[in-house]
Amino acid sequence: MGAKKVAIILIVIGIIAFGYSQYASASQMKVSIVDSVLFNENQEGLDYDVELQFENPTLLLLTAGKTEFFIFSEDDVIGEGQLEPFVLNPLDSSNVQGTFHRNLDTDDKKNEIKITGVTKYDVFVVSIDIPFVFYPTDDQTRKFIHQG
Repeated sequence: MGAKKVAIILIVIGIIAFGYSQYASASQMKVSIVDSVLFNENQEGLDYDVELQFENPTLLLLTAGKTEFFIFSEDDVIGEGQLEPFVLNPLDSSNVQGTFHRNLDTDDKKNEIKITGVTKYDVFVVSIDIPFVFYPTDDQTRKFIHQG
């Protein structure tokens, strides 16, 4: 009986360690801008179709629900968007479609732009929320929000 308990404890510890390592890896997920196309402009702001690429650094198949993200210029929110549900295969990348609304009453000419959000992933029978932060280059920023 004693050896069986030790084996079960070691298996549980192994599963917890694997799960934590995969969570830590998923927290380092890379996000990049693929494309952004303006499709609507009115007095409330600008609406874009966007495509982002997510790279899955884990050994897990990750399925994500809708993902909300926000665009900051320094500490000011200049817009927000939503990505469609998607699947990330282990150690692979996936392009994800979505929309983005840019507010017109914000100053986005500041130095630092960042994209941040939280993606909810379903893994086996557990859902985990993994935040992401992406600091695009100046060229990517101009392409994404069509600055001059």
